[in-house]
Parts: sequence; C-alpha cells; structure tokens
Amino acid sequence: MPIEIIHAPGALRQKADALRKQGKTIGIVPTMGALHEGHGSLFDHARKGCDTLIVSIFVNPIQFNQASDLANYPRTWDADLDLCGRAGVDIVYAPSVENMYPEGFQSKLCLGPITQPMEGAGRPGHFDGVATVVSKLFNASMAHFAWFGEKDFQQLKMITQMVKDMDMGVEIIPVPTVREADGLALSSRNRRLSQGERQNALGLSRCLRAMVAAAQKGEQQSASLLALGRQELANYPGVTLEYLEIVDAATLQTIDRLNNKARILIAAAVGPVRLIDNIDISL
Repeated sequence: MPIEIIHAPGALRQKADALRKQGKTIGIVPTMGALHEGHGSLFDHARKGCDTLIVSIFVNPIQFNQASDLANYPRTWDADLDLCGRAGVDIVYAPSVENMYPEGFQSKLCLGPITQPMEGAGRPGHFDGVATVVSKLFNASMAHFAWFGEKDFQQLKMITQMVKDMDMGVEIIPVPTVREADGLALSSRNRRLSQGERQNALGLSRCLRAMVAAAQKGEQQSASLLALGRQELANYPGVTLEYLEIVDAATLQTIDRLNNKARILIAAAVGPVRLIDNIDISL
C-alpha cells in the first residue's frame, strides 16, 4: 500500500485514535529527514515491533543553536519517501513549522542534570527543543513504542528520562549505531564532508576503538584512557575536539574509573561539520 502522508497534528491524532480503537499498536521513529541506512535500521527494527509504523520528518528549528546550521541541514524529501517506502513505513508525518509552532506558541519542556553536560554544555537550549518536539510527536501519534538510535546517546537517555518523569506511556527502544565498513558512524551530516574531511572524520571512531582496546588490555583509569584517545585523535588533522568524556551510562556523569556502565562520548568538528559518536567501554 502507498504511504499515507499527514501534515497536521490533529489529523495524525485522529488517525492514531482510530487505530487504537481497532486494537492496533503504533510505533514512531522521529527524524529530521536526510534519511540514510542508519535510519533504515531503525525502521527495520520498528517494522517488526508494531502494527502501524509512523516516521516523522520535521527539521525542528528550536533545537538549533546556529541559524547557519539550520539553513545548511539537508532536505531530501523525495529520497526520504523512497527509503520509507522500501522500509514498509505506513505513515509519514511531515508537519510544517506553522503546524508545530503556531502563532502564540510559547511552551517548552526543560529537563534537568542529564541534559547539562556535553551536548547541553556546548549547545544551550538544544535539549529543550528536542524534548519539546518529541513530546509533541508522541502526543500527536499516540504511539505505544518509539525507536531511537544509540549514536545520539545523550538524546536517547534524555528522552527515556522525560518519558519516565512525565508518565508518557511510550516505550523507548534503543537501536545500536550503524557504521560504514571503515567505522564511521552514519549521520545525515556526513554528506557535507569533503573527501579529505571524510578521511579525517574516521579519527572519532578510531579514537574510541583505541580506548576500548586499551581497556580490554587492563587499563581502567579514565585519565589514562582519555589521554590515549586524544593522542590517537591528534593523528587526524582538521579535527577540532569539543569534548571526550567517559561517563556512567545511566547518569551521564563523568567517572574516574571504569565500571559496568561506562561509556565514551565524543564530539568534534571536522572542518565545518560537527560530528558525535560514542561506544560502550564497560567492564
């Protein structure tokens, strides 16, 4: 069957209400478009886990800190619909900015400590924008389940916390990061990298892997592992490190020594493109 495209929140909620009355389970994968095979993996997992799969495509202006970043974010509507079709998506929800934030809109969700380090420190207000749009997507879709990639690990933890705190009744299901054969994490931003920048971008995943390899050989002190990671990253010119942290995966607070929930998170600029990545380094 052809994909049903819905633009208005009220229309989506009406559709979702009818599906629920029929006993159907609803799943949603929120996206900002510029879809790639990482999204395809999310769709494949989601397709198996619900009766009706909704994919939202909405470039959310209130989560961008820089107007230029918003303006440069790729819009690939036809290709996005093609990928959704191949993945068996039932409904594409593509609201306009005016649909989502009509005149007079003034409410935002603001979460606590889990949003403050790393991405939150470098991008003030970013997670408020993410939380606000995701809560609106959950409300309109009336979803039972939602799938999010582990590549945006802090976002995943923030949304999980939000759902718990606000009694939203949506089950959040994480999906492992999808990588290119050389290790680069798939991202919509990768298409903005030049050939040389693409090679330098490998420094992020190789930095993480070097740290994991050292941990597997017995190194457990965060300071030593972080020094090794920075040393590895120095081999890749044009990469400007923003943060490299070892944290407890449950709280996102930094830890001095590895534990059974340890995770490394990294953000860096490769030329003009900001990239993030992370990996499990737990004992």
